[in-house]
Parts: sequence; structure tokens; C-alpha cells
Amino acid sequence: MTDDPLLVERLGHVALLTFNRPEKLNALSSPVRRAFLAILSLVSDDDDVRVVVLTGAGRAFSAGLDLAEIAASGASVEDNVAGENMVDAITAFPKPIIGAINGLAVTGGFEIALALDILLVAEGASFTDSHVRVGITPGWGLSQRLSRAVGLSRANELSLSGRPLPADEAVAWGLANRVYAADELLPAALELAQQIAEHEPGGVVEMKRLIAEGFRTSLADALCMENAAARAANVDVGAGAVASGFARARARD
Repeated sequence: MTDDPLLVERLGHVALLTFNRPEKLNALSSPVRRAFLAILSLVSDDDDVRVVVLTGAGRAFSAGLDLAEIAASGASVEDNVAGENMVDAITAFPKPIIGAINGLAVTGGFEIALALDILLVAEGASFTDSHVRVGITPGWGLSQRLSRAVGLSRANELSLSGRPLPADEAVAWGLANRVYAADELLPAALELAQQIAEHEPGGVVEMKRLIAEGFRTSLADALCMENAAARAANVDVGAGAVASGFARARARD
């Protein structure tokens, strides 16, 4: 296997990204962070890529920041990660990103998972917030996104205790979509990605934007935003386009 910290594979209109430091539980070293930011930038501008699937090599999705690297640097956590915020890059990325959470997703790895659009998990996967345990304040959104995903009381339980959240419980709590056997996870994620990639790319990007921006505001403001977007876009959608789209949908079904 290559020594590249982030593997990239093109499968039709899908880009498969794999954290590739299995011996370090895919800890997010500076080379990993830089490679991830660079690849997302390239894929964002590549019209042939419509969906991204993100997973990890080995038994972990990601154990979070590489604490050994930070300790050896002699600099603060903030000095180490400044300018390499992977979650900001995910949030700004316009196309869908599916997380195939193959194993441990710890602290920074958990934060990355929370920022993805769809989460599928392997039976042995788990999510852990160890910020309190290691004495680091979350800076990639975990303290805010987790409570919005699972509720305030459950977020407090996970973040204050540091206990792992296993895959089946993550689905029951609404954090993830579905659980798969380990060998079925990646094929399922790629199949879902291909289903999404079949649709008109601009429509997919706009739907993702509407959902994400609406979720961040009140329902009333979100409905107004959707209505304005519909009026602007649907005026150009004629009866012929609707009939053609309906026919394509029937053919896929």
C-alpha cells in the first residue's frame, strides 16, 4: 500500500478518499490535514466529481489530531492546527460527502464525522469525544454540532464522560443513518454515492445548500429562503423538462 497519508480513487462521478495512517489509527497529522484541504479544493472545482465518500484504512476512521506530533513540536495545539481546519473545508464544500465510518472516530475524527452530510457506520465503529480527557477545548465544532445532532442531554453525557457511542446506539440516537457489516460498509456507501451522482449536479448542490442553510436558521426564515429559491429557479423549468425528468425517474425505478 502507498505511504500517501490520504488515498484518492475515482469511481465514475464519485471520489473515494481514505485516511491512510492505519498504524496510527489515522491520526490527523499536518500532512494529512494539508493533503485533505488540497484534495477537497481540487475536487470542488472538478465538474466530473459529483459526490465524495470519506473513510479510513484499518480499524479506525480517525483517532483525531496527532497528539504525539503536537507534543514533539513544542508549540501549542492552536499553533499546530491554525490554517488547517478540515471541518471548515468540509462545511464550505458544495457537493455531498458521505462518511463511511469504518471504526473508531475519536475527538477530531468525531468532529469530522459530525460535519459530513450522511453517515453510514460499520458494526464495530464507535464515536468518542475525549476532549475533556486530554484537556483540549474543541475547535472544530463538536461542542455545538453534537447537541444539535443527538440532543442536549445526550451530548452532555458523551462529552462529559468521554464514553464511546457504539454504532447501533449512534443510529438509534439519529447521529448516523444505518449500520452495516464491516465488509458491506464501503460498497453500501459507494452505491448510495452512485445513486446521488445520477442526478443533475446543480440540483444536488442546490438541495444540499437549502437543507444546510435552512437547518442553521429558524423554520420561518428557512421557508422564506426556500420559497425565494424556488421562485428564482422554477420559472425556467417548463412542462417539457418536468416530463423528461419524470421519465428518467420512472426508468431508474
